[in-house]
Amino acid sequence: MVRYTLKRLLSLIPVLFVVSLAIFLLIHLIPGDPASAILGEEATPEQIAALREKLGFNDPLPVQYLRWVGGLFRGNWGTSLFMDGTMLQIIGSHMIPTLQQTLVAVGFATLVGVPLGMLAAIRHGSPADRVISAFSTAGISLPSFLMGLCLVLLISVKLRWLPSSGYKSIADFGWATHIRYMILPGIALGFIEMGLIIRMTRSSMLEILSADYIRMAKAKGVSPWRMFFLHAFRNALIGILTVVGLSFISCLGGATVTETIFNIPGLGKLTLNAVMRRDYEVVQAVVLLVSLLNVLCTLLLDLLYALVDPRVRLN
Repeated sequence: MVRYTLKRLLSLIPVLFVVSLAIFLLIHLIPGDPASAILGEEATPEQIAALREKLGFNDPLPVQYLRWVGGLFRGNWGTSLFMDGTMLQIIGSHMIPTLQQTLVAVGFATLVGVPLGMLAAIRHGSPADRVISAFSTAGISLPSFLMGLCLVLLISVKLRWLPSSGYKSIADFGWATHIRYMILPGIALGFIEMGLIIRMTRSSMLEILSADYIRMAKAKGVSPWRMFFLHAFRNALIGILTVVGLSFISCLGGATVTETIFNIPGLGKLTLNAVMRRDYEVVQAVVLLVSLLNVLCTLLLDLLYALVDPRVRLN
């Protein structure tokens, strides 16, 4: 497993190179001029040209790319044109709300999706199975922004159970207040993933329950719950872990919508503001970091497979 892990970590180098190159080129293809955004509409062409020269935007794109990548190897992720502090400080302060929201979303999707998927598999063909399948279809079909607006209207405006927007940190306001502000954005972000987890859990369990060794266990008189949880569920975990891991990646990348709706100062909102202001280096750093987290999450899933299922061998 150690050899496999080292091979996968080395494989990150070409992946991150391609990602960094794609990010850099896409960012510089966006219309707009950072120098004009900094100086405002009243700036003269001479002032804009002087600032572009000072910031290095007049250099050829290969030179700018090599300068950015060289800074990454030295631990310098760039400098924001509009915010104070180092890039790591800026990203770190915005990453915590995004990770907290993502964990709440994935936790909600898993805690609701896995039991409902298992119940649908146990009651296959029954009214409960059809209701749960319809619920999962609705979850997959409902966009997160629409789900968020519906939750705000019902839970916050009509019932007044939870706050409609904002973010309260654990350090300043405690766990109880923090969770109250995270519930609605977490449900809105994780509702689609919940539907996917229900479907994957149901299909994986149905496939396992139709296997020969399950029929043998039934013939030997193994209790239904022991057979279901000890034999079937464990062997279905690989498919379930896969969709849960992909849900984490999806929620991490899709947090921009919910952060905008619920006014959460996370990476998504930071990236959106940076794109609007043409703050190139912030966008490049955030997208590269999210890409790195996605690859590491995939590696972690591969390692978990070997722990869950002894039939999986990592070389």
